[in-house]
Amino acid sequence: MKFRVDDWVEVRSKEEILRSLDKKGQLEGMPFMPQMFQHCGQRLKVYKRAHKTCDTVFPVRGRRVLDSVHLDLRCNGEAYGGCQAACLIFWKTAWLKPASDAGKPIVLSSRTEPLRADLPVISASCTEADVYAGISIEDPKGVDGPRYVCQATQLPYFTTTLHWWDIRQYLEDYTSGNARTGQIFRGVIYAGCNNLINAGIKLGGPLRWLYDKFQSLWGGLPYPRRSGTIPIDRPTPGGTLNLQPGELVQIKSYKEILATLNTENKNRGLYFDAEAVPYCGGVHRVRTRLSKFIDEKTGKLVTLRNPSLILEGVWCRSRYSNCRMFCPRSIYSWWREIWLERVSESPDRGSK
Repeated sequence: MKFRVDDWVEVRSKEEILRSLDKKGQLEGMPFMPQMFQHCGQRLKVYKRAHKTCDTVFPVRGRRVLDSVHLDLRCNGEAYGGCQAACLIFWKTAWLKPASDAGKPIVLSSRTEPLRADLPVISASCTEADVYAGISIEDPKGVDGPRYVCQATQLPYFTTTLHWWDIRQYLEDYTSGNARTGQIFRGVIYAGCNNLINAGIKLGGPLRWLYDKFQSLWGGLPYPRRSGTIPIDRPTPGGTLNLQPGELVQIKSYKEILATLNTENKNRGLYFDAEAVPYCGGVHRVRTRLSKFIDEKTGKLVTLRNPSLILEGVWCRSRYSNCRMFCPRSIYSWWREIWLERVSESPDRGSK
């Protein structure tokens, strides 16, 4: 069952979903997380078809996902030590049904074989307690704290290899409604230019200039992969505004932010990615003061020494990521306060 963007679906009942899970609370390696139970029986819109995603556990790469979608629902972190990353949740199509198809029997997969040989297609032995028990692995010595198991930490294990040159993924981006024709065209232009610049050709400067000129013809953005100038062995500047959730801020210009970055494009360890460039100059509302998150590589809950901010509606749209172009995962960008300015709540200035 291949849902498209904006299709209405109904989340199946708790009993139906439990029948699809193994004893670990997983279907084909994908965990069904405890906070997902609250949406059972709800009718919701498909945000994106999750036919592919980005792996942040191993070296960043594109991965193929089967029989899955994203609804406009994010993890609240309550079962995971209060993680504040607010990741978009994956939903197996087996856990959903078209909103008009009440009573339609559950379909576990469009394939006859499980994703991995060691994963059963179905097990009827899972309980709600099993789902909760599967969210963490305790340190046997009781010293290091729990290692959490969530969809983000398990992502490499319920996905398969997807090469950037596999054109079928871009066709599905279009047919699913994930990406429009204009987005795909602009992505091709950027990828072609960026590949030439990274190929070692001594025309990087002129190529960036041509790219900027071409983009200016239709109001597009300048080349988004420039580097900061502060030497790595020197400290990068900080700034404290004590911004709180709900406050309105303006993101500084790309040029101003570059002045706060070292040559690795980091400010006090936080990387400023090209995917954040399109938001420069925009006005947005603070969603979260982010101080703790689960490290997908280790499953450990990490506390940040320098809290960052998450802004409403400001996430990675994979416009400039060659190996995972148009990834629908929509991970929130993290912001330093030095990259932001507090703005007033005047009537003529709203949140984007």
